Amino acid sequence: MSTAARAAKGTGGATARPPKGRQFNGRTALTIFAYLSPAFLFVIVFTYYPLLVGGRMAFHQWTLWDLTNTPFVGLKNFATLIADPLFPKVMLNSVLWVLGSLIPQFVIGFLIALALKKRFRFRGLYQALVFYPWAVSGFLIGILFRWMFNSEFGVFNDMLMRTGITDTPVPWLANPDLALVSVILANIWYGVAFFAMMILAALQSVPDELHEAAALDGAGRLGTLFLVTIPTIRTTLVLTVLLRVIWIFNFPDIIYAMTGGGPANQTQIATTWMIQFTQQGDYGLASALGFIVMGVLVTFTAIYLALLSKERAS
Repeated sequence: MSTAARAAKGTGGATARPPKGRQFNGRTALTIFAYLSPAFLFVIVFTYYPLLVGGRMAFHQWTLWDLTNTPFVGLKNFATLIADPLFPKVMLNSVLWVLGSLIPQFVIGFLIALALKKRFRFRGLYQALVFYPWAVSGFLIGILFRWMFNSEFGVFNDMLMRTGITDTPVPWLANPDLALVSVILANIWYGVAFFAMMILAALQSVPDELHEAAALDGAGRLGTLFLVTIPTIRTTLVLTVLLRVIWIFNFPDIIYAMTGGGPANQTQIATTWMIQFTQQGDYGLASALGFIVMGVLVTFTAIYLALLSKERAS
């Protein structure tokens, strides 16, 4: 008789039972619920309830000046937004805001990550200096850059005039042609740290054996980078880019602090426009625009989660 057969005979063929301490009973369920209920309550009160209220406002005429008269208007708020002459400008600005910030952030962050991967003195200090901006509030960054871009006493104009590049102050934030560029530059500086952190972590996960094998095959630094390193961390790069797209699109802090959407709506993006409607007391239009923004974010989030699930499965 085999060992397995003797073991089965010794147990009388009975089904194995989990230890008594691991049994899931009503008391355990109540304990788990007690621990999780504050988190559930927080999510319901601050996420789902505002979402439901906002959804109701989007299909009603809801203004701060007449809260007693909120008739159902169907898709009228959405139609009003789309028919607004400013709508195409806002959508274009939103795209320029995302792409103009994202591409330089990715390229500069990638180069910084490659540099920080090497071993050198005070590397930890340099990493802390590079990563520090990401720990600062975006609104505070906007205020700092608003002072730096100030046409009268800003540091950028001071440097340009001291070096003789210009004789007169440049109205960075008052000039419609320069305002969007200025806020994008501020956002680039702010977001480089995120890409540097994420890409550095991905680079450190690449096995050294792959680099050694590439060197034995005669691949140079660029060949190793494009044929070994980037393909190995490709999924991480794609996920990081998608996540950053979601954040930048839904990130009005810097623009709101620097220009408030001006001058002449040249820096107005979807989220700052939504804030403007809220300040004007038109909650119906603000909620409708919020649903449009949410639709864009949900689309990119679905793509992000699908790729993340694929990466975990592989």
